[in-house]
Amino acid sequence: MDREEIKKILPHRDNMLLLDEVAKEDDVAIGHYTVRGDEFFLKGHFPGNPIVPGVILCEILAQSACVLMEDAMSEGKLPVYTGLNNVKFRSPVKPGDTIETECRIKRAKHPFYFAEGMVTVEGKVCVSADFSFAIMGE
Repeated sequence: MDREEIKKILPHRDNMLLLDEVAKEDDVAIGHYTVRGDEFFLKGHFPGNPIVPGVILCEILAQSACVLMEDAMSEGKLPVYTGLNNVKFRSPVKPGDTIETECRIKRAKHPFYFAEGMVTVEGKVCVSADFSFAIMGE
């Protein structure tokens, strides 16, 4: 799905929608985002040597995983991070890189969903993490 289709699932807009495309393949979400270099989070991180902040990479993972919870997120419902565990930052992500995410839901007990995922660039692991969400009502 492209950005317009993603907007039908995620509440994120403008600077915080951090996926160019995402697909569901069985129980796995595969997302992509190309770092352009003009993103707000690169302006001060770091001048002259921009690197995508780890928290932004974790947000991209979360947005990718949310498409797997599409059925639970009816109108007015929001996916909210409830935890990040076992996060490992292995390689920096820079402007020009195309990020690929791979996420899966490990278990769910509505409204809680527990996921795992990783960010890669050209097959090299940049981030891996376990994370969880709650689907919040109106």
